[in-house]
Amino acid sequence: MKACQRIGPYEMFMTKIFFPLCYPKILGFTVVLFVATVVVGCSYKIPAVPPAGSAPRTGSPVPTPGIPPSSDSGTKVVEKSFVEPGTSQTITHEVAPLETIWRISKMYGVSLDAIYAANSLKPGDPIYQGQKLIIPNAKGFRNIIPLYPNSRWKYIVIHHTATDVGKAYLIHRTHLDRGFWNGLGYHFLIDNGTLGKGDGQIEAAPRWIKQQTGAHCNSGGMNEKGIGIALVGNFNEELPTEKQLQSLIYLVKTLCQYYHIPAGHIIGHRDAPGANTECPGKRFPLATVRQSLDRP
Repeated sequence: MKACQRIGPYEMFMTKIFFPLCYPKILGFTVVLFVATVVVGCSYKIPAVPPAGSAPRTGSPVPTPGIPPSSDSGTKVVEKSFVEPGTSQTITHEVAPLETIWRISKMYGVSLDAIYAANSLKPGDPIYQGQKLIIPNAKGFRNIIPLYPNSRWKYIVIHHTATDVGKAYLIHRTHLDRGFWNGLGYHFLIDNGTLGKGDGQIEAAPRWIKQQTGAHCNSGGMNEKGIGIALVGNFNEELPTEKQLQSLIYLVKTLCQYYHIPAGHIIGHRDAPGANTECPGKRFPLATVRQSLDRP
């Protein structure tokens, strides 16, 4: 009997997840439960087709990816230093789902022209998920949070991925492979420092950029009215890292202030009416996140 044989970071991750499938006679039905927990992170089946009424309810146009938001659209971009500026260095950046040169330039404080030149690109040239870009003279890193006028968002629903490692690109591909419509079901992902991402790095998912309904918590209609935020990690077994928690609190504060979401509407997936899950984990400090809204 052959074990799974794949190469590359994505394939290595998938092999780690699906290794039990090579031995179905040994593990039996528990394989299905293990895969569902690790890949999806939460015990929720995401529909294969978009639900009715998934278009955003907003008085402003849906933002166009790649085009900097204009002041008259009502869109706002919030930035916070994630890694303090230091000695300039050239780094390699992997393009995440729906990421743009404009967004990447804001993240690293490097001009558009410098990124174009370092990668032999011209303005308007497409970039692709998973593409490696050279970022010259990067001094630091900023978490970029775009905010769009939208009356839909009434709750914030927090999840964990229930995995040791992860990043938006990987989870997006995994969700697509499993037939989830539009891939990554969350609106934001907060990384834990694995797979080349920073500890506490906030990744805005395509669903957020397009202001689409989520595919993260069907219970209580939270896909329609709840902003889904997932943290990489298994918080039944461990706590979020300090930087993850700092980034989560900053993100939650920013979203609550902009969308007027009260502290009582910050919930874990398990708290949604009718939910049958432990997500975001028994050890997740939800009370700490809620209390943070009372602090400046």
